[in-house]
Amino acid sequence: MDNELPVGERTPTYRALEMLPGLLSYGLLAGLVVVSVFSPVAAAWGLLAVIAIMLIKAIRSAFDIMIGNAKLEGAQAVDWHARLMQLEDPTTAVVSEPRNAFHVRRHRRNLTAMARDPQAWPKPSEIYNAVIVAAYNEPYEVIAPSFEALAETTYDNDHLIVLLAYEERGGAGMERTAQRLAREFGDRFGHFELVRHPAALLPGEMAGKGANITFAGRRLQMLLDQRGIDHSRVLVTTLDCDNVAYPTYFDYVTYEYIVHPERRRMSFQPISLFLGNIWDAPAPSRVIANGNSFWNIISSVRPFSLRNFASHSQPMDALVEMDFWSTRTIVEDGHQYWRSYFHFHGDYRVISIHVPIYQDAVLTESYGRTIKAQFKQLKRWSYGASDVPFVGVRLFDRSTGTPVLKNLYRFYQLLDSHVSLACIAPMIAFGAWVPFLVSLWAPFMDTLVLNLPYIVGTIQQVALLSIVLMMWIGYQMLPERPARYGRRRSLGMIVQWALMPVTGLVFNSLSALVSQTQLLRGHYRESFEVTEKASHASLVAAGQREMQDAPTTPRMARAA
Repeated sequence: MDNELPVGERTPTYRALEMLPGLLSYGLLAGLVVVSVFSPVAAAWGLLAVIAIMLIKAIRSAFDIMIGNAKLEGAQAVDWHARLMQLEDPTTAVVSEPRNAFHVRRHRRNLTAMARDPQAWPKPSEIYNAVIVAAYNEPYEVIAPSFEALAETTYDNDHLIVLLAYEERGGAGMERTAQRLAREFGDRFGHFELVRHPAALLPGEMAGKGANITFAGRRLQMLLDQRGIDHSRVLVTTLDCDNVAYPTYFDYVTYEYIVHPERRRMSFQPISLFLGNIWDAPAPSRVIANGNSFWNIISSVRPFSLRNFASHSQPMDALVEMDFWSTRTIVEDGHQYWRSYFHFHGDYRVISIHVPIYQDAVLTESYGRTIKAQFKQLKRWSYGASDVPFVGVRLFDRSTGTPVLKNLYRFYQLLDSHVSLACIAPMIAFGAWVPFLVSLWAPFMDTLVLNLPYIVGTIQQVALLSIVLMMWIGYQMLPERPARYGRRRSLGMIVQWALMPVTGLVFNSLSALVSQTQLLRGHYRESFEVTEKASHASLVAAGQREMQDAPTTPRMARAA
């Protein structure tokens, strides 16, 4: 079976699976109303069962947030460069770290295993890290911090190969930005190269990040072949142009790459934290950004549900085998997990790297455009429901060589995540009132139905404790408050959490329903809607450019 998304007309089975997320989401919402008409009590018990399940999930998530945050803080405190260098000669390495240091006992076990047969493991000096930074038409002020972070990493810059993959469609402004970045950063890495993806799409491509980074990946393959560098000695990381890697990330990911014998069948996932411009973003974007950050922290301690998201690293030899990333989807990161999973016949997993890649919250030049851009971003992410049919048609296909039970479990996880995103928030917010209002026309009102809004409200108050936990951890993670903001902004970082129920309904659930409706109707997205990205520096620079470009008006004309 072709390990790609279909183009054109789908088979009846594929089409039915495309419709499945939307049918289930709308079915659950409509089913609550229909069941309430015939039996308000049954609807009440069904709603309480759903809310109880979600409460259990919320409690589990609260514990996972604390565990994930502890791992995040522990990994950030480690000198990963020193640990990596100890792998160069494990027979003479002396570990002087305290016993309670992050994974120090595991590090000692790794050194012992490698010392038994040093030739069986690659050495750090043999490994290269290639970084593909994807850009469209973002301003210099947004992209430059990403390259500054790469240049200041604790990793050996001579073993960093950096490619700026930018779109010709970005126009003359993007070309000028790319050339400026090449002048400023070109000599700070082992190799730096500009890779311009042509405006005219190549066969099998849709306009999007997948096509851009795949084009750059093929250029990287040519470069490595020219230099005689073994693909199995290269680890490839993809970054969005606003991503700022933690200083020790490349040491850490290289360490994990070396100590895992089955490294070709793995990818490595850092924790994406949307904190880059968090102080400048409006309150709704901040709440959504924090929610996304917390979900990534939670996922980092759930190995069975961890998926590729945004920035991640994967071995070059595996990428070459798979022809890099999909050029037919607008969600190439999450889809890459499924392509890898089926390519390796189910023998594939994602390894968590417990340090952050900082990303920006959605921000544009105006509040209205920011809200619109935020919804577009979430709508694009929720279009990951297009993976449901991709996985579904392979469930029982023996040619994939994947275990059926393992497939079923992963398919359930995938389907449940998209259906829950679409319908759980409205069911919790309004569901209790449906059987209550319907039962007003009944000859008698059941006590459970009568008290259902109160019961659900009480459960919601208990669930608020998890929001308090997120408020506390989220505030601790904030970067230092810029001098341009006073203490009122800090207070806003706490008060903003009152918007969480609204953002859950208006942004998360609605964007998921929109995406699932498109799949339900067979209206496919054929292009990547780029999220506008800005920072305080880029907005200031844009304002200065507008003032410089404004035509000079004579004084008398202005007066008139």
